[in-house]
Amino acid sequence: MPIANRRPPVRTSRLNIRATTRQENLIRTGAETAGLSVTEFILESACQQAEHILSEKQTFIATPKQWQAFAEALDRPAMVKPELALLLSQAKPRKRTPRK
Repeated sequence: MPIANRRPPVRTSRLNIRATTRQENLIRTGAETAGLSVTEFILESACQQAEHILSEKQTFIATPKQWQAFAEALDRPAMVKPELALLLSQAKPRKRTPRK
């Protein structure tokens, strides 16, 4: 399908934010300068920031020695940890009801 005929995805969720007058003016000016609506500008900026933050959680850098140790640890058979097995076998604690 040609790019010109693609429709943007339908937005079905609503996000509400509060901003100071200064923040609103800055966002509106940025959006206008970028040639975007305020909604497009905010969504694009927020998604870029979220992707950046999340990518840092998915990627790590290791030296060859560290990578070798990591790979060896992954290749070892799993070890049963009695304390962990006990913890996981117990029922989860009930939520406490706040006192009035």
